[in-house]
Amino acid sequence: MSQAAKTRYKKIAAELSGGYLERQILFCRDFSSNLDFLPLIPDHKHLLDRLVQLVTADVGKALLALSILQLCIKAIEPEQSIRLHKGSIRTTKDFSWCDGISMRSLDKQYITPVLRKCELLSLNADGFMMTRSLAENYPYSSVYKANIKGARSEWISLVEAIEKDEIVSELALRYLISQLLNQAEKFRRLASQTIDNLISFLGATILDKGISLSLILRHINQSDYAARLMEIAMHSLMQAMQEYQVFPNSLLKPLSQMRSANKKHGNIGDIELLEDRQIVEAWDAKYGKSYLRDEIEELSEKLEIHPAVKKAGFVTSLKAERIDELVPRCHEIEEIFGISLEILTFEEWVELQFFHTLTEEVATEQELASAWLIAYTESLAQQRREIAPIDEPCYQWLLKLNETLISQ
Repeated sequence: MSQAAKTRYKKIAAELSGGYLERQILFCRDFSSNLDFLPLIPDHKHLLDRLVQLVTADVGKALLALSILQLCIKAIEPEQSIRLHKGSIRTTKDFSWCDGISMRSLDKQYITPVLRKCELLSLNADGFMMTRSLAENYPYSSVYKANIKGARSEWISLVEAIEKDEIVSELALRYLISQLLNQAEKFRRLASQTIDNLISFLGATILDKGISLSLILRHINQSDYAARLMEIAMHSLMQAMQEYQVFPNSLLKPLSQMRSANKKHGNIGDIELLEDRQIVEAWDAKYGKSYLRDEIEELSEKLEIHPAVKKAGFVTSLKAERIDELVPRCHEIEEIFGISLEILTFEEWVELQFFHTLTEEVATEQELASAWLIAYTESLAQQRREIAPIDEPCYQWLLKLNETLISQ
């Protein structure tokens, strides 16, 4: 190893030995309200998702763990190449690169033990670099010669993006950790237990709108990051309505990421119905906010580029303030764009959706109330990722929901 590589290796080892990876895992688990993955472009998210999704009992774990190590290395020391995975401080007979570092040593000491301890990946205790296919004397690149099972192409693409500074390594690391937290064995056990408790609750309770609303509100208000849970709760009710074909000509758009309801991402609201890929109905959740003048003006700007919208509105957790001031402006927007614009509390919005469903005579109040709770629970349990791809770690939310169900 060159002197520069030795210096970089020393810094990386010191950070990892000081608990860098474990701190990142705890941050993702306990402070999901501080996570913002919007800077990650969809293509990069897809690569990271596939690295997790393609893991089976026998395939893919080593590549995923290697990706975590490489992201740690680049986040700690951006000048270090993550292609050169062999390096030796002392002169030996073993192959190494002058500017390489020993990823095998870093893995065995600081990566595999942490992933095993946190129950994110069940890896061999000796480390994933014991996998011969990852230890060939070639740099990690698109022409790496070894036959690797799992998400090989996704991993190679990720390495290229990291080396070209197209991706923020620490942000990508946190995204990968978040996905692992949502699929870890500990999470799966909790998800199974929560769903079992939900089934017991549904079997022992004659549900109506009020009971489901009360339970979900209790969960939202007692949990961290309540604003996101309110979005998920609203989307879950629309999922239930879609299952009963309450709006047969429209399609519920998959749940967007938090903070994505803006012009840059082409959204109008957090909950959107589409017809021919055009937004026709949109609702924007506003937890903890009661004065909406700025939001109304922003909606007006969004409507200029979404001519198919028929209904839009804001759903608040608090009673809207200075509503007399806002009503005239809302009427102006309705006249200009030919839409219906409403400002409702969460409870009023739920009442509206139940009324719509019962009017269509496609489900009873009990059926919709039950379907809403199921959709909400399964979404948080990561069992509806096609319609509800929740990127934030859900463990604490699910734990609180399980406690709420048990206490009923």
